[in-house]
Amino acid sequence: MAQGNDTTVTEFILAGFTDHPELQVTLFLIFLVIYVLTLLGNFGMIALIWTDSRFHTPMYLLLSNLSLVDLGYSSSIAPRVLVSLSRESKAISYAGCAAQMYFFAAFATTESFLLAVMAYDRYVAICNPLLYQLIISERSCIWLLAGSYMVGVANATVFTSCTFQLSFCGPNVIDHYVCDVLPLMRLSCTDTHTNEMLLSIFTGSIQLTTMLIILFSYLYVTAAILRIRSSEGRRKAFSTCTSHLTAVAICYGTTCFTYLQPSSTSSLEQDQVISVFYTMVIPMLNPLIYSLRNKEVKDALGRMLERRKFSQHL
Repeated sequence: MAQGNDTTVTEFILAGFTDHPELQVTLFLIFLVIYVLTLLGNFGMIALIWTDSRFHTPMYLLLSNLSLVDLGYSSSIAPRVLVSLSRESKAISYAGCAAQMYFFAAFATTESFLLAVMAYDRYVAICNPLLYQLIISERSCIWLLAGSYMVGVANATVFTSCTFQLSFCGPNVIDHYVCDVLPLMRLSCTDTHTNEMLLSIFTGSIQLTTMLIILFSYLYVTAAILRIRSSEGRRKAFSTCTSHLTAVAICYGTTCFTYLQPSSTSSLEQDQVISVFYTMVIPMLNPLIYSLRNKEVKDALGRMLERRKFSQHL
């Protein structure tokens, strides 16, 4: 509790999705399945990449870190949602609420920059293939990854500190299933105009920067692919980008719609539906997108299953 801000609230109540017990059981089972699939898919992707020497390349190093980040921000939300759905008490401590917001903001920001770095990786691979190993070396890849995590931590620090410097004098019921910034601002007993401006500036600048990197990378990639004479060559070149483009479209579509729209035009019900998608569904979908649309990953999964079948018959 930040007493310097005259904060009297020591805990918050997460209203969740519904008060009907029968719906809570159904939602618990749905979200449990989603979370288990998220854990299996992302841990499986990381294990596959790190155990198969064919994937010890910068592109797959980035992909394994994307899975790691998906695990992080899904785990900052999903377990708390499952706990709230499985018991009557929906209380979360003041510090617990701040921690949930911090870790989610850190992982979500890191994911945005990872997607931008992955777009740059595809740009270099397709537009400058002869210089690829020089530009995207192991050293530069590690620096790009470190930078993504550092920006995530910095943004989460600003994001969370600005929100929890506000005074919360009551009521303390968050009309949401997570400690998200917009519902929390609605509970504050002080003027939140400055905080809303800071939120828009930081979120907008991060989204704009990463989207511009992705946009210009793929403009150059598209131009390079169109210069390829054979249709088979164009198809193969474009196939290396489709998984990443699908992940980018899903991720940026939901986050931009949530945080860049004016708060006066958004509804809590709409925010909750979109939040479920980007906090719980996207981390589950990413490993599926990259495995189902990537021939190398599918082949590696096939080899792994074949080895297991063979070992079982011995």
